[in-house]
Amino acid sequence: MSNQIEEHSVRVADICDQMSGLEGPLLPILHEVQEEFGHIPDGAIQTISKKLNLSRAEVHGVASFYHDFREEKAGKHVIKICRAEACQAMGADQLGEQVRRHLKVDWSQTTTDRKVTLEPVFCLGLCACAPAAMVDGKLVGRVSTDRMNRILDEVRS
Repeated sequence: MSNQIEEHSVRVADICDQMSGLEGPLLPILHEVQEEFGHIPDGAIQTISKKLNLSRAEVHGVASFYHDFREEKAGKHVIKICRAEACQAMGADQLGEQVRRHLKVDWSQTTTDRKVTLEPVFCLGLCACAPAAMVDGKLVGRVSTDRMNRILDEVRS
């Protein structure tokens, strides 16, 4: 085991010890680990499963089910584009294609310069303002291709 993985495992174990008394501690622990490291690091699933007496499959299943949990650190900026039906009806699929081409990444990938991560999301609650996006945690409604190009120029500069 590398030193970094061992250090991460020690910190993950500490987080588990601090939060294991909560009712249903798995999600809060995963969120805290992600907050601490920017992703769920190698070895974290195994450490969490041991601490909570769950199988690795159970912990991995929860971590992989929710889109907010990452196996790798995100880029400096995170752009989420809604892919739910209301946004699709208003052009979100075309918007997503344009952004993927512009950034030269696919969904859930980060640009080679580590500046931007593009993620799909399935409803931001802005159905009346479709298509919707979230840029670094800030909601943006009625996102046209021109508006998204301006956003991309800002985050890439």
